[in-house]
Formats: sequence, structure tokens, C-alpha cells
Amino acid sequence: MHELPAFALAHSHAFQRGMRGRTQRATPGQSDDFWGWREAMYGLAGSLTPESIYRISLVAYRELAAAGVLTVGEFHYVHHQPDGTPYGDRLVMSDAVIRAAKDAGLRIALLRVIYARAGAGQGPAPAQRRFCDGSLEQGLADIASLCARHGNDPDVRIGIAPHSVRAVPPAWLGEIGRFAAEHSLPLHMHVAEQRAEIEACLAETRRRPVELLADNGVLSPRFVAVHATHVTPSEARLLGTAETFVCLCPTTERDLGDGLPDVATLVAERIRLCLGVDSHVMSDPFEEMRGVALGERLRTRQRFGPWPAPAEALWASASTQGALALGFADAGGVLEIEHGAPALALVDEAHRLDALVFSGSPSLVSRIRRPPTGPIKRAAPPEKT
Repeated sequence: MHELPAFALAHSHAFQRGMRGRTQRATPGQSDDFWGWREAMYGLAGSLTPESIYRISLVAYRELAAAGVLTVGEFHYVHHQPDGTPYGDRLVMSDAVIRAAKDAGLRIALLRVIYARAGAGQGPAPAQRRFCDGSLEQGLADIASLCARHGNDPDVRIGIAPHSVRAVPPAWLGEIGRFAAEHSLPLHMHVAEQRAEIEACLAETRRRPVELLADNGVLSPRFVAVHATHVTPSEARLLGTAETFVCLCPTTERDLGDGLPDVATLVAERIRLCLGVDSHVMSDPFEEMRGVALGERLRTRQRFGPWPAPAEALWASASTQGALALGFADAGGVLEIEHGAPALALVDEAHRLDALVFSGSPSLVSRIRRPPTGPIKRAAPPEKT
């Protein structure tokens, strides 16, 4: 078995690590689905300060680092004070998260979220005010400031993240796409995670989410569709034609009851897959890898589906593809594995990777070995073929 690249998980909400274990019992009066869970999440989000988001993020990131993760994509949307008033330093919450990642030994892509509304024709709900800027221009100015502040740090990337078609007006999408292209930024977005969101998008625009993004020039090789749980084959074709990524987050998607994505269609359309830890219900890249494959087995009732040899494809999604999706040119390091651990007893070299992916856990990671830091290497879009 060759050296294994360190993990790069492309989608994280680190503050949600503070919810672990707190949403696993039914709550009277709260809907039994994603939207009920979201109300509990808003309670935690509303309590955060620069100090507490740093402390929670540090716990989350140290757990990831111990599991073999070197690179994380932080989909960051808690920007301002609870009533929506900016802090004196508008970047203080973003900087707290970046500092936590670096203190934990991680590379980070801070994917600064643009958020404007609760839904079509609505302003933000009270719990969403601290996520929102007064205008798109203010949000883009903050992203430009983050780029200027952290642009020379080889372990930091800045990206832009319109939250979702629910939270961002269609009229903003074209400008966001142009800004990302002009500044060569990763562009990540929640896409088709919930059926209700798709129905609302159709009602507002007569387009499904991916169709709307395509119409507004958002799709590109720097675009990452997070979840893509309910995309249609025609939407998958649009994503594949644009050479985008899809980021799957199996442990969170099953925890929230989101559904199972059609992975076979995503692979058939040559969409590059990466993985995320999302809500940190678990901090286990091994479980994210096998969750993709095992969920597809449940969906199709077939064992191998799009991958005759799935372990190699899954490890690439959890490492090098995730790094590329975040704007890093490579995984940045390799994992040292405890090959003498009991979990790998009786496993020969030819089947070691399969055992790691389908039976492994973070306990098998000894350490991450990084080369000396050299010049900043940024990911480039793939060449057209």
C-alpha cells in the first residue's frame, strides 16, 4: 500500500460540535425532521461569542486532527452580533474560527457565507439576523478583507459561500459568480438538501436549484454543490458539464434524515466527489467514506455500483479531491497508520486499503506527516478535455 494522503473534509460547521448528543430525543412541539433540528441549532448559534466560537471550534478541529484530517472547509455563517449589528471588527468571528483551525494544526478554507433572507419575499428571521449583511456589497467587501488579511498564509484559503437558494435572492447569484471568478475563489453552496427548498425554488423561479445556478453563471470547476441529495439526472448533467464538485456528508445527512443521493448518477456524469463532516455529529472521515458507499448499497441493493474498486475512489474523495475543492493544490501531508493494530490483524497488504475504508476508524491514525511548508500552491481548475 502506497502512502495515504491526509484527509481533507470540505464542509464543516464547527460550532455545531456543541450540539453533540443534544438533539437525539424528540422534543414536544418540534417537527420531526431537518427543520425541527434547525430550530435547536439556531438556539446555539444565537449564543455564540468570538470567544465561545473559538473554544467550540478548537474542540471540533482537534478531534478532526486526531482522526487524520489535515484540511477543513469551514462553511461559516455566524458573522455579527445576535441582533445583526456588526462587531467593531467585522471579521472577528471569521478570524476566531481560522485561529482555532491553525491552533489545532489544520489548514482551513474559510468559506464566508452570504445570507440574506428566510425565503422568497421574506426578510431574515430573528435567529438569522447575525448571519446576514446589510447588502451583498458589504458581504463581498468582508470577503475581500479576509483575502487581504490571510492571503499570504499557506495554510489558509478564503472562499465564498452563498448559503442556499432559500437564503440568497436569485438576483444576487450572478454577481456572486462573477466575484468568485474574478478573485479565483472556491464557491460552495448548499444545493437540493431538502425537498421543501426545491419546491420553494420552483415556485419562485420556475427553475430547480441547479437549473437556477446554471442560468446565472454560477457553475464552474470551482463550484462545490454541498449535499445534492435530491438533484435530478438532468441537474447532475449540468453539474458534470460544468466540471463541478459535489460534497457528500453522509453522517449528517443520515442523522438529519435528509435522504440518500443518487451517487451512481453523480459518478456517471463525471462529477468530482468530496466529503464533509458538516454538523460534527461524528468526527470520523472513515465513516464518511464508507457512508457514501454503504448508503448507495442500501439505495440500489447492489454492492459495488459505480465503483468496481471503491476504496481508492473513496479515499481520493476524502483527501485529494477535498483539498482541490477548497483551493489547495494537494492533500498537504500523508497519514501514518498503526498497521499492527488489532483492527488490521489477519489483513494482508493487498486488502489493507479495503479494510481501512470499510472497517477502519480514527484509532488507526498514528500521526500526520507534513513536508516543510514551501511557496503557496493553489489549486487550478482542471484542463478542458
